[in-house]
Amino acid sequence: MSRSDFDLLTETEKMFIRKEHENKFISDTTWMRNAVLNAEANINRKKNKRFIELFPKTHKADKEFNENAIQTILEMEEKNGKSWVDRVYKANGMKTPQKGGK
Repeated sequence: MSRSDFDLLTETEKMFIRKEHENKFISDTTWMRNAVLNAEANINRKKNKRFIELFPKTHKADKEFNENAIQTILEMEEKNGKSWVDRVYKANGMKTPQKGGK
């Protein structure tokens, strides 16, 4: 965005841009702080103690959401058949898999 484009914006639009810039700065600063604290914790850890991950992995599935999604898909298949699967493959430029494992 050039200076002339910025000058054409209303004060409200400029305020939103400033606020988003502030949010980005806070987010970047927070990530940097977390990385530094994690590095210090790993440097000063006791001998034979596990390394602390900066981004711990969480693989928790929402069971209720998954059950609702499965139920919705089964209802769609009852109502419309399974042609939607073929349309998804076709839209992605893929061949429909052959049935029977051949």
